Amino acid sequence: MHGGLFILIMWRRSLSAGYRCFGPKGFWGSHAVRRCSAPALPAGRITALQAVDLWKTHFWESGVTEPDHSSHYIMAHLLGGKTIESLEQAKLTELLSREKTEQMWKLCTRRLSRMPVQYVIEEWDFRGLTLKMRPPVFIPRPETEELVELVLTDLEMKPGTGVGADAQQTCMEVGCGSGAISLSLLKSLPELIAVAVDQSQDAVDLTAENALWLGLQDRLQVYHLDVMKDAEKLLSLCSPVSTLVSNPPYLFSDDMLLLEPEVIRFEDHAALDGGKDGLKVIKQILTLAPQILSNKGRVYLEVDPRHPPLIRRWVEANVEELHYVETRHDITGRPRFCILQKGKSNKDHKLDLD
Repeated sequence: MHGGLFILIMWRRSLSAGYRCFGPKGFWGSHAVRRCSAPALPAGRITALQAVDLWKTHFWESGVTEPDHSSHYIMAHLLGGKTIESLEQAKLTELLSREKTEQMWKLCTRRLSRMPVQYVIEEWDFRGLTLKMRPPVFIPRPETEELVELVLTDLEMKPGTGVGADAQQTCMEVGCGSGAISLSLLKSLPELIAVAVDQSQDAVDLTAENALWLGLQDRLQVYHLDVMKDAEKLLSLCSPVSTLVSNPPYLFSDDMLLLEPEVIRFEDHAALDGGKDGLKVIKQILTLAPQILSNKGRVYLEVDPRHPPLIRRWVEANVEELHYVETRHDITGRPRFCILQKGKSNKDHKLDLD
């Protein structure tokens, strides 16, 4: 991974507002929400930096996570930038108009309620794509960018794929949320076509909106389907696909109690809660995978770090037509991604030959 990408992911990972917890005790722990009112609008005009500092202090005093990042992102958004560092110093030191000041107060008051920054500014960047965001649709995390990189690397290594290739690859995404995974894959692979499904109508609508916004709607079909309830309909959507990718709900139900207010109050719980062992939806996806995939087609999953050995054992015992290929780690070294393939493993083939 390039050094710049590493720094970017680690920096963005520090913006904890709205991120999943990881592990039995959670990534941050659970905090009570304080009821706080917004500071009064200043009587006179102030600069962007003064407004940022004022709100940073107020967020900190109110117990809002990442107070500096929160105020920085909101102000950058209002001034037409992605980050505060990307803005010219003159923009930051000139006096804000009354309209801009009122907008800052309005957006920061939403953040004060613990609404994630992504929902406050109504957009977020994912692998260079600016996606529209709104609650309760699940917010894409940096780990999922790594999942996309993993899929892309594999697809680009296959003959007849990648930029300028003639062969057409097909992909199905289960649980599309904002469309981040499918749209990122489509943007990088011009010959790819994709089908995306989600149990949330809000997610389906937002994915379709983002596809149109990015000009990728012609290569993406989006359906409102619940993989747990609509298996037959899911299987009838298209002919076998070469790639099945999912960032499914994988939190253990008990861990839902440990989430920050940003997550528990604003994001769709169905996109997070994977049942008692976090594997309820994952097992359903893997059960259906042999019927969805073409021969040697692959499944790519983002999972909890506790899951890979559990998934491997379960598949070996329950899904004869799939074999577990490997576990990949995320940038922090945690086992985060599972790769499986339709068909017998090399080991099985050797056994047959013997």
